[in-house]
Amino acid sequence: MATSQAQNKWRFKNKFVKSQLNIMARKNIHVYLEEIAESHGLRGKAEAVTFSVYLTIALQQQGDFNDEAERLRQIFTDAYHHDRDIYTP
Repeated sequence: MATSQAQNKWRFKNKFVKSQLNIMARKNIHVYLEEIAESHGLRGKAEAVTFSVYLTIALQQQGDFNDEAERLRQIFTDAYHHDRDIYTP
């Protein structure tokens, strides 16, 4: 755990470009994030979260002009909502 002084220094340095995200997630989500990081050459779970958001945004953007991408996005969205309790704390 970083000291309060180190945390404040980080916050001051990055206050206009970053914010810290602390979330509670089921253990399987942490395992999935580690797997995503490893399989895509990322630097850890935080970067795996960023990559996952990047993929979601890319799929949404592709869906605007690609019917197959929109179909896949809708399938993933529906499946997540159906199984939401497995993934949320």
